[in-house]
Amino acid sequence: MKRKNNWTCLLLILVGIVLGGFIGSLFGSSWLNYGQTFGLTNPVTLDLGILVITFGLTIKITIASIIGVVIGIFIYRFI
Repeated sequence: MKRKNNWTCLLLILVGIVLGGFIGSLFGSSWLNYGQTFGLTNPVTLDLGILVITFGLTIKITIASIIGVVIGIFIYRFI
């Protein structure tokens, strides 16, 4: 029996998220692009004098990205 690689699963899930987001943005205001955005709306800046670091993270979950994740997991199960 062949052992499956967890990195392959993670890669397929990330590809599903990216492709699902891309497909959702292609269809604009359709039901595929319906979702929720959460995270830091204004980036947090840490000024240390000689070094300035800016932190920011926003995640948008749409129906198309969820479908992409499901397809990625489905493909992983059959490889």
